[in-house]
Amino acid sequence: MKYLVIYYSKTGNTRKVAGAIYDALPGEKRIKPMNEIHTPEENDLMFIGFPIMQFGPPARASQFISRHAAGKKIALFVTHAMPCMSDDPNQEAMLEKELNRCRAACSKSQLLGLFHCQGELSEDIARELIASGNPLLMEFAGMRPLTIGHPDPEELEQARIFAVGTITP
Repeated sequence: MKYLVIYYSKTGNTRKVAGAIYDALPGEKRIKPMNEIHTPEENDLMFIGFPIMQFGPPARASQFISRHAAGKKIALFVTHAMPCMSDDPNQEAMLEKELNRCRAACSKSQLLGLFHCQGELSEDIARELIASGNPLLMEFAGMRPLTIGHPDPEELEQARIFAVGTITP
């Protein structure tokens, strides 16, 4: 089997998850940042990763998937600043909507699975969110302290398990 791990990472969170997935894959494999892929080489399965931005996949990731993943087997991995388990039903619903937007971006692909985990919200992005003046984004920026240190070793291990589970029939 040939695997290609492709990622877009703005702050390094998604790159860490991509590395964990890559390390778990056996056999012939390659890992590349999304901006270095113009035409993906032949592979049996692409793992495609990106951060959730503005409540869904960034335009760069959606365009990449549309251009290069139609009809192909893919597995998604995404990072976001929201806790994966929350006591707040509104927060859970918001995360599920965001993940559904990521799935929808793959509607023309054979989506084999989706892994997601919390990533650290950078200070720069938190400042941008605060400067937006949007109350929801400003509240979101206030969650930054809860994101520090993510993805953590346990989340990276879960990414490895996801990779192996995706390729195992």
